[in-house]
Amino acid sequence: MYGTVVAGLLLALAAAVVAGLALGSVRIPTADVLEILTGHAEPSPFRTIVLDVRLPRVLLGAAVGAGLAVIGTVLQALVRNPLADPFLLGVSSGASAGAVAVIVLGSVFGLGAGLATTVTLPAAAFAGALLSLLVVYTLARSGGGFATGRLILAGVAVSYILSALTSLILITADSADHLKEVLYWTLGGLGSARWDMLALPGIALIAGTALLVALARPLDLLLVGEEGATVLGLDTARFRAAVFVLASLLTGVLVAYSGAIGFVGLLVPHAARMLVGAAHRALLPVVALMGAVFLVAADLAARTVAAPQDIPVGVLTALTGGPFFLWMLRRNRTEATA
Repeated sequence: MYGTVVAGLLLALAAAVVAGLALGSVRIPTADVLEILTGHAEPSPFRTIVLDVRLPRVLLGAAVGAGLAVIGTVLQALVRNPLADPFLLGVSSGASAGAVAVIVLGSVFGLGAGLATTVTLPAAAFAGALLSLLVVYTLARSGGGFATGRLILAGVAVSYILSALTSLILITADSADHLKEVLYWTLGGLGSARWDMLALPGIALIAGTALLVALARPLDLLLVGEEGATVLGLDTARFRAAVFVLASLLTGVLVAYSGAIGFVGLLVPHAARMLVGAAHRALLPVVALMGAVFLVAADLAARTVAAPQDIPVGVLTALTGGPFFLWMLRRNRTEATA
């Protein structure tokens, strides 16, 4: 059964990638796309569109979707709350605020563009993600546990504060040229993907996911509860702190290149658990594949539903994830009062 699920997701990802390369403002026959990918095509405008424009975007979407889904799965285990998500907990907003601060203030302090994009931007996004997660964690923790209401309210409050901070930075900026870049971070999008932007997110995704799969047993122990995990030998406080840092680092790197794309980390883990269960060693690879398929398909929809307009993919994920979040919130309330 598990092998069938993984094989099915690999096929779905391959189909989504080919569709993402073939469809758009310029439609390219599937046979031509396959010839280009296998290196049998002569130089042509189609080849340029596929290799230089669409393929980097599709690969970045796959990496970001896989990463956000993995992070959402881990956060839900850490706080033992099915509503946890990098966007809802303010982690993505923190990463965006850090990135926007570098974009706007970087020129004030004389940081070069190359330095800002390769080192300072991911570092600032990581710092913002870690700080916001620590604030939400501290505010939500009550009596040794996490209440759903406190967790969500703390995440929403931190997100609003960071959004206000982002607006303040933008208003006080001397140049109006930063507006487009700031909108990119706040709405989330993959339209600026380039080949030189893929290395760091790819490395972070592979290394982070491998490390989290290696930590599958401690993550499983958290599911039995704080007391049970401690009895079974897990130092829950130290483990949570270490994995929070890892999740923030991964979020910061991904958001630095895609902006804040919400609800991927909420939707995908629940769908994956229905297929393979809650054990993290089996769950995390499935979540990564499913997240990649989801965001590549969502970005394809964002490029085609209002063509030639390119809708930020974060808008579409919010439109699909928002109703799901409300349904989850209502289901949790019903279970709590039952």
